[in-house]
Amino acid sequence: MSQARGLTRREALAAIPALAAAQAVKPVASPQPLPVAVASSNGLQAVAEAVKRMEQGLPPVEAAVAGVSLVEADPNDVTVGYGGLPNEEGVVQLDAAVMDGTTMRAGAVAALEGIKHPSQVALTVMRRTTRVLLVGEGAKKFALAHGFKEEKLLTERARKIWLYWKENAAPGDDWLPDPKELEDPDLRWFVEKFGDAYFRPQGTIHLSAVDGQGRVGCCTTTSGLFFKLPGRVGDSPLVGCGLYCDGELGSAGATGHGESNIIVVGAHTVVEFMRQGKSPEEACLATLQRVVRNTREAYLKDAQGRPKNNLTLYAVNLRGEVGGASIWSGAQFAVCRAGQAPELRPCAYLFERPRRTT
Repeated sequence: MSQARGLTRREALAAIPALAAAQAVKPVASPQPLPVAVASSNGLQAVAEAVKRMEQGLPPVEAAVAGVSLVEADPNDVTVGYGGLPNEEGVVQLDAAVMDGTTMRAGAVAALEGIKHPSQVALTVMRRTTRVLLVGEGAKKFALAHGFKEEKLLTERARKIWLYWKENAAPGDDWLPDPKELEDPDLRWFVEKFGDAYFRPQGTIHLSAVDGQGRVGCCTTTSGLFFKLPGRVGDSPLVGCGLYCDGELGSAGATGHGESNIIVVGAHTVVEFMRQGKSPEEACLATLQRVVRNTREAYLKDAQGRPKNNLTLYAVNLRGEVGGASIWSGAQFAVCRAGQAPELRPCAYLFERPRRTT
């Protein structure tokens, strides 16, 4: 397998000038206590659970699934699993993938309906088949055959948010919003957090883990782009994009704009940069620079030529060093290691996010 190439001088100069001022967080010293788990910012409880499970002897890939399962089961987290926001037709479709760095095996499901824990189904695909990815009705039949319970995943909170989006998405359609809707605390929360009805964020949790024996595993699970086209699949269940690990190096994963990440095969690229000797943080930043260079369509760029969308990458190497980086400032990532409480740390970034004016 060829190594991912570094930036040439010409490419570096051609990259958007702000890249040269990328803000880096102070590197973590080595060696670090193991086990360790790193995740997206909604994974604070998940990383603590993963470390606990690894300390009990569970392999990292299974510990990662145990961690993210807590978030999948939380109806208040609208980005994954039960309570995740639906597609444009009001149907919750879930994606997930797992990978084991010891065996270099993986399992994934996409557009899965009616099953609360797609991460657990993805783990079963890895454990019980010779395949990697199952989708749609086939993934659901596989889950039911292996004892997973079919459940209604659209919570009342998610339904209200979906309906609010549908009523406000286009002024010329047949839908009329209720003026009293924003008195609802769930809708006030949604508008305050995500801006307005026209902004469609992505929701995901990624978790990478390294145990005391230096074994590595990872998991990414999502309900995908809010109000997405039915059947749309992003980067999360695609091995090499939404997650990747290598038992000789470490692990990486992503949250954010999936299409941009697919183009650069983000998680795999991060791992390959670590193979070249970069720290986890440096590897994440170098991969994001490729995302910026590949953002060429006008509708994807702001007035300064920078990506409108955000992408955040997370990584850990076998020495226990961790890192996270984002295109835009303000992102955080969760970390937990043996003997320490879980914490949120600031991500490195390429561009300073403009402050909102009121």
